[in-house]
Amino acid sequence: MERKEEGLKALGKKTAYATAYAPEVLEAFENRNQENDYWVRFNCPEFTSQCPITGQPDFAEIRISYIPDVRMVESKSLKLYLGSFRNHGAFHEDCVNTIMKDLIRLMDPKYIEVIGLFTPRGGISIYPYANYGRPGTKYEALAEQRFASHQ
Repeated sequence: MERKEEGLKALGKKTAYATAYAPEVLEAFENRNQENDYWVRFNCPEFTSQCPITGQPDFAEIRISYIPDVRMVESKSLKLYLGSFRNHGAFHEDCVNTIMKDLIRLMDPKYIEVIGLFTPRGGISIYPYANYGRPGTKYEALAEQRFASHQ
């Protein structure tokens, strides 16, 4: 399916990789199935960022799941965005919350959750989880239920 009419810039072009945190590379397109509720899930098993204190690399699998409304994130732009964290100094929890907030600003989804499965440092793994459900809707209740039952 061709997406040229949607004004996407990264898809089908030579890839230019950001060397610093770059939320501006995120692109969205119109959801062609707005009448349906459905899940979209992305796994990024090779996410890297840097410890803001030591500058050492941190590695994680980032899992993003969302229920779209009008707009959806374009996957190549998401890949470039996640890659922009490579030289970005941020704690694990900050990475997960930043990713979620940037995607909310981009898409205004009905529901979204982001999980970071960070590899151990000093013998401890950190798995931050953040979620959001659109206020005043059944998705807000979904967010509360999924947050309360998250393990």
